[in-house]
Amino acid sequence: MAKKRKRLIMRSSILGAITVMLAYVFYTNFMSGEETNVQEGETAPNFVLETADGERVELKDFRGKGVFLNFWGTYCPPCEEEMPHMNELYKEFRERGVEVLAVNVGESNLAVNRFADRHDLSFPMPIDENKSVLNRYGVSPLPSTFLIDENGTVQRVLLGAMTEEKMRGYMEEIEPS
Repeated sequence: MAKKRKRLIMRSSILGAITVMLAYVFYTNFMSGEETNVQEGETAPNFVLETADGERVELKDFRGKGVFLNFWGTYCPPCEEEMPHMNELYKEFRERGVEVLAVNVGESNLAVNRFADRHDLSFPMPIDENKSVLNRYGVSPLPSTFLIDENGTVQRVLLGAMTEEKMRGYMEEIEPS
């Protein structure tokens, strides 16, 4: 009898935890009024984040430049594949008025720093700890990239990984005239 009671309590606890998780997912995905899905032709929503080194990054500070805004995670194989290409193009295009901002989604400073060191990355990598920027932009899947022109307007929304050649073409598109 005691065994059956323990099993019932365990099953009820698991079911309760699953119910709470599902309610949270439903609320955050469908009921939160602050989330928007940024579309091409819209002004890119401003945000303020910090890098793992404590550097403050605000999107509006990059007005007058093209911005290659990439959302990524260290756990994302396509993200890892495109980062070295992004870094090489950053070195070239930064002098031409194009900035790369690679927003990490919800990971620790340690994980981001290790990843950056392993790949010798030099562009700013602000961390979106609570995923508020990710949600504001309506990002799903990773990687996702927003091409923003010098006026702060989203020119393209790109989902998934890119080749180096495609990245080059996209950076040329947002290069200030």
